[in-house]
Amino acid sequence: MEKRLIKNDIALAVEKSSAFNGAKSMVIVEKILEELKSALLREEKIEIRGFGSFRIVSKKTGFGRDIRRQKQIKIVEGKRIKFRSGQELKHISDAS
Repeated sequence: MEKRLIKNDIALAVEKSSAFNGAKSMVIVEKILEELKSALLREEKIEIRGFGSFRIVSKKTGFGRDIRRQKQIKIVEGKRIKFRSGQELKHISDAS
């Protein structure tokens, strides 16, 4: 079974490494995540040094294949979030 890091785990880590109590650390984590979401909605690039960057990219229209049904399907235009890991994160993933 794979381990998962959830929002509460991050709030507990903030609580342990700072003077904030549990409720205050959860508010801080929530506020950070809200700001990241709203920046992406404004289509701004988010850059966290050493961790990575997030940005919105456009997805072009085109055609793909549904291999299960052997049909061609239309891919509609849209947007998606693209993540690019930072140097420090790359070194961690290369070491494992």
